[in-house]
Amino acid sequence: MRARDLGIAVGTLPTGPLNAVTDVAGVRVGHTTLVSGDGPLVVGEGPVRTGVTVILPHADDPRPEPVFAGSHTLNGNGEMTGLEWVRESGMLTTPIGLTNTHSVGVVRDALVAASVAGDDRVALWSLPVVAETWDGYLNDVNGQHVRPEHVFSALDAASGGQVAEGSVGGGTGMKAFGFKAGIGTASRRVGDEHGGYTVGVLVQANHGRRDRFAVDGVPVGREITQDEIPGPDRGSADAGSIIGVVATDAPLLPHQCRRLAQRASLGVARGGGGGESSSGDIFLAFATGNRGLQPDDTADAAATIGLTMLTDDHLDDLYWATIEATEEAVLNAMLAAETMTGRDGITFHALPQERLVEVMRRYGRLA
Repeated sequence: MRARDLGIAVGTLPTGPLNAVTDVAGVRVGHTTLVSGDGPLVVGEGPVRTGVTVILPHADDPRPEPVFAGSHTLNGNGEMTGLEWVRESGMLTTPIGLTNTHSVGVVRDALVAASVAGDDRVALWSLPVVAETWDGYLNDVNGQHVRPEHVFSALDAASGGQVAEGSVGGGTGMKAFGFKAGIGTASRRVGDEHGGYTVGVLVQANHGRRDRFAVDGVPVGREITQDEIPGPDRGSADAGSIIGVVATDAPLLPHQCRRLAQRASLGVARGGGGGESSSGDIFLAFATGNRGLQPDDTADAAATIGLTMLTDDHLDDLYWATIEATEEAVLNAMLAAETMTGRDGITFHALPQERLVEVMRRYGRLA
């Protein structure tokens, strides 16, 4: 189930055909989901509620065909590897991995191993981009159950088209606003009268206090309280983290990608996320509108390459597309996720769809 299946349309801009990050041509997403065991936590044995998600920026090797990119950190109590080179070069030269906090290293190393083995989806020399959120409520996070073969499987599964959401891949053990959450995605179209561009967002949502949860301006978290649908967060300060990846086919330069990444944090805020001190809220934006950024390195190759840049006067629509798609991606992550019980019997319940529709209707957002 997704927001629009319930008649909930966040914002005003039109979506792409799939309302997903894969609406940006060439972007591919793959998941490996790991679920096993029940009962008390035994570190190294389980229960296991985790996984890995990979995002490929296009269908070719991203090292000789990098894309311009930029990042933004709302609050830095988290990790996204490889950002120093993204900031320094302004380019994304690797796939993006998403997983749990204690599996960042193995996912990064597996992406390097794939490149060493000659996988043309991963650069021969690479500083992989891998990000995390903490799934230790439900998962044996200290057991480090993500293995290299799980990363390879996610790479093999990466494809365009519909994107699996909710409790899949890196989002398997995640929660948001005291409900079950995980992976979510959405997209927006802008400027179709001039040819148009697409903005797609994918989030790993693991953040937010129940009382601040909002949907298109409606204070849903104050209506569906924890007295009604419990969520075992450890007090109001445990707001968690969110990772967001923004893709666009617009011809943006690195500083413009950075500005786009900033706007993802506004989408998080519209949904009730605040970038609390304990959270890791990190966003990466990349643009496929300029390809062929690495000139031929032969002796007689040209010393320069031509680029196209969208003028600043046309960025505002992309900003709003990012804001709306981010907010909706978080909601889709929650609506797609089913109730899950993990280690020590801890349970995060699904966001109740009928109650959400009732609340949205009462506030005049649905007929």
